[in-house]
Amino acid sequence: MAPPRTNDAEKPGPTRRSLLAGIAAVGALGAAGCSRVATASTTRGGDLLSRLKAQGVVRLGIAGEIPFGYIDKDGNLTGEAPELAKVIFKRLGVDRVQPVPTEFGSLIPGLNSQQFDVVSAGMYINPERCQQVIFADPDYQMLDSFIVRKGNPKGLHSYKDVVAKKAKFATGTGYAEIEYAVEAGYKESEILIVPDQVAGLNAVEAGRVDVFAGTALTVREVVKNSPKTEATRPFAPLVKGKPHVDGGGFAFRPTETGLRDAFNAELKKMKASGELFRVLRPFGFSKAEMTDMTAKELCGG
Repeated sequence: MAPPRTNDAEKPGPTRRSLLAGIAAVGALGAAGCSRVATASTTRGGDLLSRLKAQGVVRLGIAGEIPFGYIDKDGNLTGEAPELAKVIFKRLGVDRVQPVPTEFGSLIPGLNSQQFDVVSAGMYINPERCQQVIFADPDYQMLDSFIVRKGNPKGLHSYKDVVAKKAKFATGTGYAEIEYAVEAGYKESEILIVPDQVAGLNAVEAGRVDVFAGTALTVREVVKNSPKTEATRPFAPLVKGKPHVDGGGFAFRPTETGLRDAFNAELKKMKASGELFRVLRPFGFSKAEMTDMTAKELCGG
């Protein structure tokens, strides 16, 4: 489902277009000498890591979403995923990270068509995506939350509330929240799909929808400067009738198990030492959002 056209001039704060443009500008700085992504390996486990070490740069698929990966006010690429990538790839012998901007829904196709080496966008790990890519263990866990009008006039606190009260519902392109709403009984054809949380905020403020669903962290960050909206209390969506906690992490091409395993080993060390939390905390993550879940669990294995 294609996202509807939106009017960037009406949006408060940074738009997705500006975020992606900024990322593209940063990425262009490192483009010389690395115009091609390393091709898929036929070696068991892949040899991408050794080739990344040789070229000195890894290309990251980024979706331009605060706080997962974005351009700050000084024009620098930052966010929880890029900052974590910088630390881990440096320890793996790859000195630089180069962002490749794309829409969230294009991250997995872009990875598998070799437009970049790794997805570094805080992507939720779920069984459907695990059929297409392989994941490192999650670096965070997350509940859902809604953007609603101030005072939450319709009393929306769960997907079942959205269905029961016939609220106009929106979420982002490729977001897991589409599935959660459908499971609760919302017709997929009636969901307004927008590019990201900024467009979702704009839709709620303008009254085009009653609610936008996203991650609790994304939602609470985007409403901070909005006088018209608020974030609901975080909640666990129901999957097959049971509360479900999501986890997000880095994605790799299925052939590159060697790189994934090396990445996982460094991530495990950072979790054990508390360094992971220190890296993620500046982006609004709490200790409650740290996790020991594994990709295997989230993939349904």
